[in-house]
Amino acid sequence: MKHQTNHLSSSNASRCRHYTINGRRCRLPVLDTRSGLCFRHASPPPAQSDSEDLSAELLPQLSEFESAADVKQFLARLLVLVTKGRVTPRRAAVLAYITNQLLHSHSAFSRENREQDDQPQQIVIDLPRPKRDDPLQNELPDRPGQPS
Repeated sequence: MKHQTNHLSSSNASRCRHYTINGRRCRLPVLDTRSGLCFRHASPPPAQSDSEDLSAELLPQLSEFESAADVKQFLARLLVLVTKGRVTPRRAAVLAYITNQLLHSHSAFSRENREQDDQPQQIVIDLPRPKRDDPLQNELPDRPGQPS
């Protein structure tokens, strides 16, 4: 029996010292002997910060979004940062929503400007007009069996 308890204590020494919230011990082998933790718990991944300043990457030449092309360029840069893991999906969703609102405000602004112009809106209908003034078309050819 003593042999088995020694075996258990030696296996416990080679196990990770991290305990879960439920009180269970991690079963992975120790990676770092100084800390006594496995590869998962020795160096946890750095938490992404939603407050990191990314204006240099997202807005290098843009100061104001004056056109849809500026918004498109911003969204392309945002996509690159999301795929690299520099921006959280939640933060990207908020930024994309804001750019969507900018696009809507641009279209509303342009509609207001058009309404303020003194020029009436030009409506273009691309249909051929009927030829009503053509005398040959008004005359029907004589048909046999009909009185003239």
